[in-house]
Amino acid sequence: MSVKETPLAPGARIVVRDAEWLIRRVDRISTGGQQLTCIGISELVKDKDAIFLTEIEPKIEILDPAKTNLVCDSSRSYQASLLYIESLMRQTAPADSNLYIGHRAAMDLVPYQIDPTIKALEQPRHRMLIADAVGLGKTLEAGILVSELIKRGKGKRILVVAVKSMLTQFQKEFWARFTIPLTRLDSIGIQRVRNRIPTNHNPFYYYDKSIISVDTLKQDAEYRTYLENAYWDIIIVDEAQNVADRGMGSLRNKVAELLAHRSDTLIMLSATPHDGRPRSFASLMNMLDPTAIANPEEYGKDDIKGLFIRRFKKDIQGQVRSAFKERQISIARIPASTNEEKAFEVFTELSFEKVDKRRQRGQLFKTTLEKALFSSPFACRETIRHRIEKLEKENKPEYDKDIQQLKDLDSHLSNITFEEFSKYQRFLTVIKDTLAWTGNDTTDRLVIFTERIETLKRLQKQLLKDLKLHENQIIILHGGLSDIDQQEIVENFGKEESPVRILLASDVASEGINLHYLSHRMIHFDIPWSLMVFQQRNGRIDRYGQEKTPEIIYLVTESCNEKIKGDTRILEVLIEKDEQAAKNINDPSAFSQVYDITEEEGITAEAIEKGMKPDEFNKALETDINPLDILLGKVDMPKGESFEGKIKRPPTLFKDDFEYVKAAVELLKTKESLQTKFYDDSRRVEITATDDLKDRFKYLPREIWPDNGFFILSADANVIKDEIKRSRKDEKSWPRIQFLWEQHPVLSWINDKVLAAFGRNQAPVLFLPECLEEKQVVFIISALIPNRKSHPLLHYWLSVSFKNNKFESILPFESLQEKIGLGVKKLPNIGNKTDVDKLKALLPGAIEKTKEWMTSKREHFEDDINKQLNDHLKDLDRLKGKQYAQLELDFGVVSERAIQTMSQKEKRKRQIDQIFDEFIEWVEDTMTTENNPYIQVVAALAGKE
Repeated sequence: MSVKETPLAPGARIVVRDAEWLIRRVDRISTGGQQLTCIGISELVKDKDAIFLTEIEPKIEILDPAKTNLVCDSSRSYQASLLYIESLMRQTAPADSNLYIGHRAAMDLVPYQIDPTIKALEQPRHRMLIADAVGLGKTLEAGILVSELIKRGKGKRILVVAVKSMLTQFQKEFWARFTIPLTRLDSIGIQRVRNRIPTNHNPFYYYDKSIISVDTLKQDAEYRTYLENAYWDIIIVDEAQNVADRGMGSLRNKVAELLAHRSDTLIMLSATPHDGRPRSFASLMNMLDPTAIANPEEYGKDDIKGLFIRRFKKDIQGQVRSAFKERQISIARIPASTNEEKAFEVFTELSFEKVDKRRQRGQLFKTTLEKALFSSPFACRETIRHRIEKLEKENKPEYDKDIQQLKDLDSHLSNITFEEFSKYQRFLTVIKDTLAWTGNDTTDRLVIFTERIETLKRLQKQLLKDLKLHENQIIILHGGLSDIDQQEIVENFGKEESPVRILLASDVASEGINLHYLSHRMIHFDIPWSLMVFQQRNGRIDRYGQEKTPEIIYLVTESCNEKIKGDTRILEVLIEKDEQAAKNINDPSAFSQVYDITEEEGITAEAIEKGMKPDEFNKALETDINPLDILLGKVDMPKGESFEGKIKRPPTLFKDDFEYVKAAVELLKTKESLQTKFYDDSRRVEITATDDLKDRFKYLPREIWPDNGFFILSADANVIKDEIKRSRKDEKSWPRIQFLWEQHPVLSWINDKVLAAFGRNQAPVLFLPECLEEKQVVFIISALIPNRKSHPLLHYWLSVSFKNNKFESILPFESLQEKIGLGVKKLPNIGNKTDVDKLKALLPGAIEKTKEWMTSKREHFEDDINKQLNDHLKDLDRLKGKQYAQLELDFGVVSERAIQTMSQKEKRKRQIDQIFDEFIEWVEDTMTTENNPYIQVVAALAGKE
């Protein structure tokens, strides 16, 4: 049978160049043909990977199911047959929206975490923003969805884009809990790839699954060309708020806009996805679905229905009460020292003649100075030094008075030594007395946040002396460090064996990273001017999985100076608002209503510059309205209600993955040498890698390769969770015990080897006189109909029954399995007692009946899918009309530069047409089938003749 007669789909067995191959993946290419990713089955190509192009290969033959060669199985209890059937079943891609694998990952699953997967799978295109609040487990939610897509054959190529400090953390979470192997393309990883490939080759084709920093992508123009010529099944953008269009033409946004067109599935993760402005949020929604929003300044919830999901801690508190400890907040106050009060007085009297004529971001330089002063006198002196250098370079006499005032303030600040720095002295008493912290307990580490890098550096030097710590016990994390350094610092802080006891961090560490494993105490050395920063900072230790009560302490200097006293009180209002949000609405930025750090800091600065009283500032922030509710109306979000009905167990002949692997290895050992050991009580397997298994890992991350190729696998998710904790004590820090489940590369390797147990176009025969009626023959048949993208839309396992050589019935495979106990009870193999030739004579009839049955199913499916297709096309036509209408509004008025205006209008119209043409083509390819199923005879079962 040629490829023109029968559709190609993953799981099909083909003959190319006189060798048999199993199709693992099918991709359409730009010239109209298909690219087949295969693994060899026949002896000469066994376990070899290959890619074939249908337009180039002179002959690609799909094995004719009617000519299947039926062979008797001589293995004990038909173990070879059962394993062969199981290996095929495990490659069956679900065609519904239920969960079959993701929920079984090595995690403490709670119902709300499967909602994003349910929503995504119910849509034809799986594109979604997961916007749950800080600490609710968005990475885990993404892992569940990605696992389900991999199961469906839609996740071979994956790209994760994250911030620099998150690369290792994200990579380890995806591997340890989901065994999804992401290769880290940090600066070292990229160089390693470039050393291995020719200079003109695309590095993004070297690894199928990789993770890279968004800043790495934006910095090198060369990457844009690589991205434009690469395509993935799934792209994940972590901390997606960083790639929204804020009207400033950021490089991060341009990279994201490009990536949005380079995959079928796009998953965005962000706890703070909006800045209160419709256009910014619309930019994220349009990346997910470019047809959704015509006017980014005005749209409603129906326009973006199904594109995002957002819950807060209060929404799901009942499901995870034990996983979230209620934080303890305290303010450590200290009166200002004499020298500090003198400096405050000089600062208060500052009156710049020229400097504040040039505002930066709407903020007076005096306010910038005060913000630095509230961090430390050293940070304020650094700010003064930079400004004086800048003014002196301009060499203008008009700046002389301002420069002199700055030098006078600097002189007073120079008198504030650490002994006179009251906040620092209070900081020491908090550590030594309040917390009774000694640094001896490796699981009790401190996180100290400050905005200013100069403050970080001074604190590090002084704390080494005052706490009598070694240099490797205090580390600094800030945005000026390289991606390698940032990842190493975060990783060391999370290792029990590491000597690190204190992390001094700027706000680069407040985005996404997990600091809660060995730390539950945080000190804000300076108070943020943005509620979003409060949320991000505190969320590093107050998050899902924190086992101790989070303790958060704010340091406040109390001055007699009325100006300083009032401004400090303004910042204390922000502390109160963050705490109020934590207990009630869980989104502190709802108070400021701007959802942008810079703008929130501007609101605080404005309150200080206007001399606003604390109660006035508090009243100005008195709201708990979610701007998305204002923008879209109240949007009901799922909270795990569908949990029970959506969890399904895929059909299987074995109790679990452990039993399947154990039986498979036992069979494989009869044909080749394998070094393995099984521990039934602990459900643990030890396997020494063979040469062909080593080849499987050649293009996987080197971190997941075990020492000496010695794999330790456990099917117990609790063991893996404990191992993840244990590995934080280990210098290597990657879990030595890996999760034994069907997504692990070792299981894929075993599955493929079992699949090759029977030769080209062969299927086993099982003689079951105790299970079947006399003269009854049952064929187990797999039949699927894919869409144009080769994804299965209909996939059935059937039992086609004959009695006395006449067709009897077609039933679901599950009914046969239940009737004869296939895989449940022992099936004694008493030898071949049936005439195989008679069975072969029934095959053409079985195939014909299967085709008729599939045609009927397809007709019913087409009735439903055509209605959905027509609805989609009508909806797209309506949306296109809205885009055209908006186009007329945007370009309706012809200016004096009419030609240029018309040119821009035509360009935008062409963009709209291209977007909708591509989307319509995608919808049609996804929802269109051909009446020509791919059929495979899996096995024949015969009763007594």
